[in-house]
Amino acid sequence: MGNCCRSPAAVAREDVKSNFSGHDHAKKEAGAAKKAPITVLTDVAKENIEEKYLVDRELGRGEFGVTYLCIDRDSRELLACKSISKRKLRTAVDIDDVRREVAIMKHLPKNSSIVSLKEACEDDNAVHLVMELCEGGELFDRIVARGHYTERAAAAVTRTIVEVVQLCHKHGVIHRDLKPENFLFANKKENSPLKAIDFGLSIFFKPGERFSEIVGSPYYMAPEVLKRNYGPEIDIWSAGVILYILLCGVPPFWAESEQGVAQAILRGIIDFKRDPWPNISESAKSLVKQMLEPDPKLRLTAKQVLEHPWLQNAKKAPNVPLGDVVKSRLKQFSMMNRFKRKALRVIADFLSIEEVEDIKEMFRKMDTDNDGIVSIEGLKAGLRNFNSQLAESEVQMLIEAVDTNGKGTLDYGEFVAVSLHLQRMANDEHLRKAFSYFDKDGNGYIEPDELRDALMEDGADDCSNVANDIFQEVDTDKDGKISYDEFVAMMKTGTDWRKASRHYSRGRFNSLSMKLMKDGSLNLGNE
Repeated sequence: MGNCCRSPAAVAREDVKSNFSGHDHAKKEAGAAKKAPITVLTDVAKENIEEKYLVDRELGRGEFGVTYLCIDRDSRELLACKSISKRKLRTAVDIDDVRREVAIMKHLPKNSSIVSLKEACEDDNAVHLVMELCEGGELFDRIVARGHYTERAAAAVTRTIVEVVQLCHKHGVIHRDLKPENFLFANKKENSPLKAIDFGLSIFFKPGERFSEIVGSPYYMAPEVLKRNYGPEIDIWSAGVILYILLCGVPPFWAESEQGVAQAILRGIIDFKRDPWPNISESAKSLVKQMLEPDPKLRLTAKQVLEHPWLQNAKKAPNVPLGDVVKSRLKQFSMMNRFKRKALRVIADFLSIEEVEDIKEMFRKMDTDNDGIVSIEGLKAGLRNFNSQLAESEVQMLIEAVDTNGKGTLDYGEFVAVSLHLQRMANDEHLRKAFSYFDKDGNGYIEPDELRDALMEDGADDCSNVANDIFQEVDTDKDGKISYDEFVAMMKTGTDWRKASRHYSRGRFNSLSMKLMKDGSLNLGNE
């Protein structure tokens, strides 16, 4: 991550390129924001965060928020500040998510496995969540760096994750987005506590209450979420997926497309044959099976997981290294995403004013009655006229992702969002530019050292072996370098779940759910 020392307020105002808005549109929006800034948190007074805290470098960023290192001016305590730009909160759903995240963090009791919220405050540009600082890095990164990895270590991590689930459920909260990158180590010490850090998709529930909204991260999604009828049991499923990955280095349900992953989840067949499963204890396998039980009524509760013999006897769990295969898979899993993310950022940076102008021109042509709005039918017809290579279903998914309130029309800003997505997916020139960014010597190939240098720029600590692991995956003809065709293949397959935006996911998964219903996939696993 960059060593960014700008204030969150400045970043919020800047609203970088990820807001997908045309220049005029952004100016109009900024004017509107000045007139009447929204109030997200009704129970806190508006204040300038920089009066209380010195806001320092950027630590990380998600879809809505940027997290900074910050220092309490009075106590000099080091903290983390997640600043959520109001410009990104486009719908009532987004605003509710932030309000609920704050309410849930305040509601959950203090616990060594949950990051503590020091305070929430708000100014005209952003909502700021000031939290305890976790400096020990992500769960997978620590495992990979450790040098060896055993069942005993996996059991210790699983216990913490399931204790978090138990605490949430006991206090009427479903987490809904358990995944490895939502857990950080508090510090760099070997015995550092592991902490849950993100409650952005969590929700309050009452016993017996069912939910239908599809949210979460696809690898970790329970089958009943896809069927749109779920309760707290989904958190145990997600924890089971994490346990499976901890033990063998790959997700249990995997495919090249969202629909394929969803169908694999609904089918529910778990592979215990591939290496290293033959060497893993029967007790560990039995716990994985019981956590990944397709019927939520038969799935273990958090209490039952914690009582399972494998966790009860965690100190006696085999301390034999699970081998390099697991470590290298885990490393690939966390690093491949960095490579792809970096490439997508490069592409975003290349989008020129001319291209945004072209989009504006296209909008004008489709907006036949000049009312600043294009109907979805008009958009589809327009895309056909402009020779878009996209399948109708993909266009539909993108429209639903942007048209969050289902009004059936797109305004200019929404149209820009769809167009940039389409260009990113289909524009060979953008992929070519991203490729040449990595291919520093311009010889038409990305070599291991070029990839390693690019990942180092991105803040990855250990890049010496990582490039080789990525090469194993991307370099399909095994000539020791990545050709342009291999790069394009990586960019167009194996969707990067870990960074799927929430806006995008909601629209996308609604559409996916309809597809699964139509093709009968929702009955998979019932046979």
